[in-house]
Amino acid sequence: MRAPTIRDVADRAGVSKSLVSLVLRGSDRVRAEKRDAVLKAVRELGYRPNAAARSLSERRTRTVGVLLNDLRNPWYVDLLDGLDSLLSASGLHMLLADARLNRRVGHDLAGPFLDLRADGLVVVGTLPDPAALDAVAARMPVVVAGAREPVPAGVDVVAGDDERGTRLVTEHLIGLGHRTIAHLAGYGAVGELRRSAFASVMREHGLGERAPVEPCDMTEEGGYRATVRLLSRPDRPTAVFAVNDIACVGALSAAEELGLSVPRDLSLVGYDNTSVSRLRHLWLTTVDHAGHEVGRRAARCLLDRLERPGGEGHLQLAAPTLEVRGTTGPPQVPGIVTG
Repeated sequence: MRAPTIRDVADRAGVSKSLVSLVLRGSDRVRAEKRDAVLKAVRELGYRPNAAARSLSERRTRTVGVLLNDLRNPWYVDLLDGLDSLLSASGLHMLLADARLNRRVGHDLAGPFLDLRADGLVVVGTLPDPAALDAVAARMPVVVAGAREPVPAGVDVVAGDDERGTRLVTEHLIGLGHRTIAHLAGYGAVGELRRSAFASVMREHGLGERAPVEPCDMTEEGGYRATVRLLSRPDRPTAVFAVNDIACVGALSAAEELGLSVPRDLSLVGYDNTSVSRLRHLWLTTVDHAGHEVGRRAARCLLDRLERPGGEGHLQLAAPTLEVRGTTGPPQVPGIVTG
């Protein structure tokens, strides 16, 4: 059977083809009863617009490229949910690509989106070479979400406030009575912002000399190895602030393997409030990095760019909150058994 056409919809609804086109484009110039008749005909016939023909006539594909630094990062789930909620409501569809996999096979990171003539691009997370965006930004609107590296002129950046979130963590641990607090530090601009903010808050409280920093590749294995090194020090910390939730899970494994009880012997804090942190058997204290809000704001920036191209790029920071759960508590007092 042949697929129904716009002419079939018009005949079923008793209207012209041009009026059907207006309804399908969401025009407000159609009377309610005519719109209802067209939509009823669409449902009854199972009509689907020809996306290719529509793209040619509108000179838009109604697709948005989304390039993720690493699809394995669970924080991106909330961000993508927020991003898609606004894009879908505006009739746009996301096309996802994993930058990590593209790098592995030597593909151009953003080339496929140019080839597919996407209307715009949202880059999620830190790219190894931000300069790769220069050529893309010259040809389509680009928004960066969840990263803080330098970007080309005219590119908007939406991220969480890493300095504020780190302050919430550090002051929480100090308020519990911890004095030797370590940090599992990440890479890139976000990792550096969290590291420097941690060091700054510790200095403000006169604890700058009791704030060891251990580099970490932001994976579970990296968090495990870095924590083993920290806990082997003679001045073992009583609390560890990990750069993200995944590294914090690795820190939790290291503590348990070494016979330490969390949080009695060691307090742990992650970052991002991913679904992993909310698993009941982990129940990590963490920073809610406002992933859904970052995604919604990034979508709003892109939609604004599509309507009004050009102009300077802007930075927007979403406010984080601290989620206190089961992995933080006061440090154990020597000679006193608690619990």
